[in-house]
Amino acid sequence: MARTSRFPGFYKVTVSERRALVADAAGCDAEDVERALDGGGLDPDTADKFVENVLGIYGLPYGVTLNVRVNDHDHVVPMVIEEPSVVAAASNAAKMARAGGGFVADADPPIMIAQVQLRDVRDPAEAARRVEAHAAEIVALANGAVGGLVARGGGARGIEARVLADDMIVVHVLVDCQDAMGANLVNSVAELVADRLAAIARGRVGLRILSNLADQRLVRVRCRIPAEALATDEMPGDEVIDGILNASRFAELDPYRAATHNKGIMNGVDAVVIATGNDWRAVEAGAHAYAARDGRYRPLAIWRREGDALVGMLELPMALGTVGGTLRVHPAARLSLRLLATTNAQELACIAAAVGLASNLAAVRALATDGIQRGHMGLHARSVALAAGAAGERVERVAAMIVEARDITLEGARKAIGVLAAESGEAATAVSD
Repeated sequence: MARTSRFPGFYKVTVSERRALVADAAGCDAEDVERALDGGGLDPDTADKFVENVLGIYGLPYGVTLNVRVNDHDHVVPMVIEEPSVVAAASNAAKMARAGGGFVADADPPIMIAQVQLRDVRDPAEAARRVEAHAAEIVALANGAVGGLVARGGGARGIEARVLADDMIVVHVLVDCQDAMGANLVNSVAELVADRLAAIARGRVGLRILSNLADQRLVRVRCRIPAEALATDEMPGDEVIDGILNASRFAELDPYRAATHNKGIMNGVDAVVIATGNDWRAVEAGAHAYAARDGRYRPLAIWRREGDALVGMLELPMALGTVGGTLRVHPAARLSLRLLATTNAQELACIAAAVGLASNLAAVRALATDGIQRGHMGLHARSVALAAGAAGERVERVAAMIVEARDITLEGARKAIGVLAAESGEAATAVSD
């Protein structure tokens, strides 16, 4: 099968059939997919080497977003997430974006910031000038700490000094991390250059650590969607655009709405970050700090009208890696990169951001049309059916019954199980609260 992210009817087939379809399209061995995903890809002994005090493995669903086209390339995008409707909604929104050519994205070079805090500085402005005058020396010293990175084409690229208070400055050492996320590399740089910086500034060393506000490492993604691709059975596309523009303006004016608007973006971004073995807490921290960079919390994505089309634009920091860390030992993380067909951190950032914009589109379109609960609760019904004790084929039947009855609760699901049991002459069973 040629590489594609279009699989009509994908949700209708079994898990094993889905694995076979995706493996074929991605050029992977189906047995490798089975091994990487069965049981979550980890055993307790391996997990014990990841973190401390391990008791076992906590599993989350591993799904794929379909229809994703970024910079004229198709990607089947792995997502790890527990929230119903996110994967389906992102896939549907990506299909809408596809009608306008898909997503167009670009990423800055992978520059991370090593921060060195310098305390008890008598004349901070003059100290900052002295530090910047020694930039070449500091860059050379920093590169001595990361010789392997330098050999791969990365390394320190420059420094910046900022006055924070009348007795304190901070020095940023800018490090090109290539295809690594870079936390360990950057922390090594900060620790190595700190004493020399303190001597130049005539102060004392404070904290030495990376910053997760990776504003030198931004990713930008854009999509243009024809009005007709946004239409619903009840609303023409032009009216849907008006509703989405209103949702965007609301988020731009109100930080309370902007927080939820951005949460919808991170639904998509985080799920891709987790699936690829990256640090989603770092990405979250950087995204929200960037949203508040001018002192007011703002939306990371905005929507505008261009002629008869809707245009979405998203910008946020994205510090991801395709080498090192979890990727070395987690089979599912390695599989994710194979499915994505990328080993390039900047391309991975573009894909994750595209799924974030798709997730945002799905949310604001739902808000502008049917409301957020209709689709979300329909998919949530399956989880409720499982929690009530439904099993096998009855999960879908119970879910359909409680959606139709508009009673998507445990009690509603138990009643549905009882109805089905009575129809088949069985004794109804359901779990207790």
